Amino acid sequence: MPEVLTAPLTVEFPFTRSLGPVQSAFLTGLRERVVLGVRTGDGRVLVPPVEYDPVTADEIRDLVEVAPTGTVTTWAWNHEPRRGQPLDTPFAWVLVRLDGADTALLHALDAPGPDAVHTGMRVRVRWAAEREGAITDIACFESYDGEQEQPTGHSGEFADAITKIVTPARLDYRYSPGRAQTAYLRALADRRTVGERCPSCHKVYVPPRGACPTCGVATTEQVEVGPAGTVTTFCIVNIKAKNLDIEVPYVYAHIALDGAGLALHGRIGGIPYDQVRMGLRVEPVWTEGARHPDHYRPTGEPDAEYDTYKELL
Repeated sequence: MPEVLTAPLTVEFPFTRSLGPVQSAFLTGLRERVVLGVRTGDGRVLVPPVEYDPVTADEIRDLVEVAPTGTVTTWAWNHEPRRGQPLDTPFAWVLVRLDGADTALLHALDAPGPDAVHTGMRVRVRWAAEREGAITDIACFESYDGEQEQPTGHSGEFADAITKIVTPARLDYRYSPGRAQTAYLRALADRRTVGERCPSCHKVYVPPRGACPTCGVATTEQVEVGPAGTVTTFCIVNIKAKNLDIEVPYVYAHIALDGAGLALHGRIGGIPYDQVRMGLRVEPVWTEGARHPDHYRPTGEPDAEYDTYKELL
């Protein structure tokens, strides 16, 4: 059995969030070195603030400033900081109940080692040198043995409040495609396309999945399909994707390769976008060193009859 492939994979995108009045005030306050909480109907002060009472579900907007000093309620040591974490040296994750608050805020504590951290220790906010209205405006917490600092009495109103934030979301992991798709990827490296046939319904799945989703049985019989195929349906793309060097408009289509039991998708080139149509016969175009077709182009054959691909739409 050939070795199953595995590779690092990163999924990353910017996430834009609109802020309501409570979160807007909280983040704007951090920019101004002010920590705000919100008071519930029973008098508790929640930091970080929320927009609805977790007990009654009532909307709450009574903003309250709390002190930048507080007490560690629990902690865990981080031996190996990762990309994007608050500090690039080992640190403690801590829950800190700021003076004047009834709940704890999660953040990083800069400490020389785990022996220097304990529940009940007093800490203070270390502000970032440059602040923009984000939780990272608190660079971290640091040990503090001075007097309790007092809030300034800020009302929570700001002339230039932040109304939305853009946060990069990123997930790094190792992906293994499994036995069936490993064979599919290895075949693509040789400019071939292979699927697997279900022993029950005899449908050829491309890309192969290792099992038939309809019959629920394993698929092991490998079948080479294509290289030509038929456009079953398509869409015209008019929005240019970031970091994709393709001019709009262009066409992405579902393509039923000859011998396949379902369609895969690919870009259509070599023809004006407004001439792409259902039934168009296409073939793959490879670029030097590519591990998959760059796009599909017309073969010049007559269009396929609708009845030959209607079950593959």
